[in-house]
Amino acid sequence: MKYDFDQINERRGTQCVKWDECPDSEILPLWVADMDFRVAPAIVEALHRRVDHGIFGYTHPGKEYYDAISSWFSRRHGWQIEAEQVIYTIGVVPAVSAVIKGLTSPGDKVIIQTPVYNCFFSSIRNNGCETSESELIRTETSYEMDFADLERRCADPAAKVLLLCNPHNPAGRVWTHDELRRVDEICNKHGVIVVSDEIHCEFVYAPHRYTPFATVASAPCVVLCSPSKAFNTAGMQTANIVCADPEMRSRINRAVNVNETCDVGPLGVTALIAAYNEGEDWLNEVTDYIHGNYEYLKQTVEAMPYGIRVLDLQGTYLAWMDVSSLDIPVAWLADSLKNDAKVWFQPGTAYGAAGEGYLRVNLATPRANLVEALRRVADFLSVL
Repeated sequence: MKYDFDQINERRGTQCVKWDECPDSEILPLWVADMDFRVAPAIVEALHRRVDHGIFGYTHPGKEYYDAISSWFSRRHGWQIEAEQVIYTIGVVPAVSAVIKGLTSPGDKVIIQTPVYNCFFSSIRNNGCETSESELIRTETSYEMDFADLERRCADPAAKVLLLCNPHNPAGRVWTHDELRRVDEICNKHGVIVVSDEIHCEFVYAPHRYTPFATVASAPCVVLCSPSKAFNTAGMQTANIVCADPEMRSRINRAVNVNETCDVGPLGVTALIAAYNEGEDWLNEVTDYIHGNYEYLKQTVEAMPYGIRVLDLQGTYLAWMDVSSLDIPVAWLADSLKNDAKVWFQPGTAYGAAGEGYLRVNLATPRANLVEALRRVADFLSVL
């Protein structure tokens, strides 16, 4: 490999959520979704040049910003994005909140497919809306959508939006073209707007392929994207809302301004341009490395004598581990692993009641960290 992802980078003492929020310096954090790898050198170099300018005033992304977005999604995913379709904002979570505010009224229902990213729940609640949970169907090795239940929920006159996660966090599913077409048919039939969070779209493992929802949609939709997961730039606080429908986009843009999340910073703009224009080889290598971590996790955990299963990882860098065979409430298990084994996984119940019996594992870390974490888990389980 051209890049060294085995390098251990000290993150403690850098105001780092993942490491500095650990209550004990011995804890290995494999919970929140950011990576422990240094970003692509092209991003660092671009940021150095921007910092050397020495002035960091209010920023308005220009043509180079939109061209970078358009070029990336066109050449990598076959999705044509025009500059006028893009609303920039400070993050995908603020984008979710603004889109819900713009497209719903308090009391409306927003459909989600659980278990699902925890901030979906709070964004819906914070805008005075009600969650309508369509639980995914667990298969032998993964999940599938419950289309009958989805249609029933879309038929509810109070349902206005389906908040889709594509690829799905935490289930690790990459929805197929045919699945997304079926979603489009159901939602279009009942007048439900699809808002698709596609922040994890770059982490997809062969033979699976990411399909931007906008490329299958037959009705106006909204797609949320950012380089933050793919290039480990979440702290740069830059994301984009893509919507081709002018009237819908106007409502969303107004909500972004009402929420006062419309100002991005100069370093975030610089990082996005460098990532999309010069970071592709780095992304391809880190994707391969993370998939190797997944294979190590699956082989190691499933060789243990406890019946734990690691579900198929089609996309994201977040493994979904079925620990229901232990017959222990997962919140207690996660706390005990953190306090006693010094390994911090995210309990599945963070993603709704459907997450009971599961742990989410962040694989975006040097393999030595994962090896040590699983050694500690094995020791913990042996005396449980």
